[in-house]
Amino acid sequence: MKNTDPKVQRLTQGAAIAALYVVLTLVFAPISFGPIQLRIAEALCILPMFTPAAIPGLFIGCLLANLIGGGVILDVIFGSLATLIGAALGYLLRNNRWLVPIPAVIANALIVPFVLKYGYGVVDTAIPILMIQILCGEILGCYVLGEIFCGAILKRRQIFDSNTDSM
Repeated sequence: MKNTDPKVQRLTQGAAIAALYVVLTLVFAPISFGPIQLRIAEALCILPMFTPAAIPGLFIGCLLANLIGGGVILDVIFGSLATLIGAALGYLLRNNRWLVPIPAVIANALIVPFVLKYGYGVVDTAIPILMIQILCGEILGCYVLGEIFCGAILKRRQIFDSNTDSM
């Protein structure tokens, strides 16, 4: 694919990221939703370090995953906005791999507990406890799994770079 239009490339990358986010969320649905959750797809929150296409890709992927997964409208809107905020701010921090996931972790820990409380009616757990639960899941998803994913990408970076040169 020589001389591929950069806009087409970015659109394709974003679509692939969105699709992967949806698949990972739904395949691991039992642990992707609820007051105690670990979204395996959150490992993809490292991708703004590599491409700006990750910003719309993660947002649309989260939106679709929440819709298809049966999320309430508050979750579809605000859960997806938390992901958008995390991805956009993560992109701004892309020069430091350790900082990239922080916005996703914080945005989700601050927003999702209110979605759980007011969207899903989780009444038996206080907001601060929900924040800690979501924070822990985000740290596991974004940092532990995200770091494994990032390491794998960086080991094979020359493959991506050489493919870019030939396009």
